[in-house]
Amino acid sequence: MEDVKQCEIIPFSEVTRFHGHSCPGSAIGYRVAEIAISELLSSRSEDEELVAIVENDSCSVDAIQVVTGCTLGKGNLIFRDHGKQVYTFLNRKTGKAVRIALKDNIEEIAPEFSEAREKASSPGSTSEEKDNFLKAKESFTEKILKTPAPELFKVENVDMEFPEEARIFKSIHCAKCGEPVAEHRARVENGEIVCMPCFNDYSRK
Repeated sequence: MEDVKQCEIIPFSEVTRFHGHSCPGSAIGYRVAEIAISELLSSRSEDEELVAIVENDSCSVDAIQVVTGCTLGKGNLIFRDHGKQVYTFLNRKTGKAVRIALKDNIEEIAPEFSEAREKASSPGSTSEEKDNFLKAKESFTEKILKTPAPELFKVENVDMEFPEEARIFKSIHCAKCGEPVAEHRARVENGEIVCMPCFNDYSRK
């Protein structure tokens, strides 16, 4: 009974409330988070018990934050700009990790949605085409939420080094703008410590 309680998933409506609307991207993130919590027998992360590594910055990441409790602010959401629908979750308590990847691209999963989106976003699109897109978006979102996970995702247990827990760094004042900057993000320029926006990078490219 304890495991069942741990694996309870909050409803998709909470994701929609946070994200602002429902869409295929948020639905993908919801399903990914659902799989991760189930596979790792984890509860929603209160601190850094669960870590998420996401390889895109799409709508899906909002759903992952809401469902898993992995957030940028807590330091247990790590963004890697790979442009891939791939998500890796690590449970610090058990030492287990799972990698979840979308099997096909959106055009392959729902060609009718892609076609409706292209027509609605083209110059001179009609109100009918825009309405059709909204209907297609709603239909595709429901499809993602209801399709069996193995049809959408490749799920595999992985062995990997766990990232260090988030650290708090001291702040120092930038010599140019005077604003505080975390010391691990500061740069040295002409012997002075400056923040990245003030830093004049040197490149011969």
